[in-house]
Amino acid sequence: MPLVKVNVIEGVFSSEQKANIVQALTDAMVSIEGEAMRPVTWVIVEEVKSGDWGIGGKALTTADVTAMAAG
Repeated sequence: MPLVKVNVIEGVFSSEQKANIVQALTDAMVSIEGEAMRPVTWVIVEEVKSGDWGIGGKALTTADVTAMAAG
């Protein structure tokens, strides 16, 4: 049983987007391991509290990520 865990900063992705992440990652795994594994492929999307995730010594917030995504 494959388990794929994805961490994202809270409030960045909508429920619909998180469902799309689950579907796309499941599809990606099934393309590698075969369709018979779809029912036992787990994907967990975990949200990390805004400010509790850092890159390069700087804590990132929901607002930071939203601004980056907007370009």
